[in-house]
Amino acid sequence: MSDTPVEILLVEDNENDIVLIQEAFAEAATARLVAVVRDGEEAMAYLGRRGQYHDARMPGLVLLDINMPKKNGFEVLAEMKADPALQSIPVVIFSGSTQQEDIARSYAAGAATYVPKPMDFQGLIEFAQTF
Repeated sequence: MSDTPVEILLVEDNENDIVLIQEAFAEAATARLVAVVRDGEEAMAYLGRRGQYHDARMPGLVLLDINMPKKNGFEVLAEMKADPALQSIPVVIFSGSTQQEDIARSYAAGAATYVPKPMDFQGLIEFAQTF
């Protein structure tokens, strides 16, 4: 078993959530955020190593919000799972939505798991430590 932390790409448009998630992962030795992108188009550019992301490190996991501008999380997930170069990267849907249809749609599209966003910082720390 490797002691190397899991490298995570965070795809999130809410600046407050980004700051809290970064702080939570800073306290977790088992995982680290390698990059943060703020919408679905930027996520696909990062994963496809296009434009400013031409030398981006490929993440070991993508932490993906559903409700984002330009391209939502479901669209990003579908594109990732349709691309042979990306389909093996696990995707964790990390969303404020607890709607059963969103959860079912995420799993049907190939998400590794669906995690509702914790309501407090301690919950975020516990989530980060699970990696």
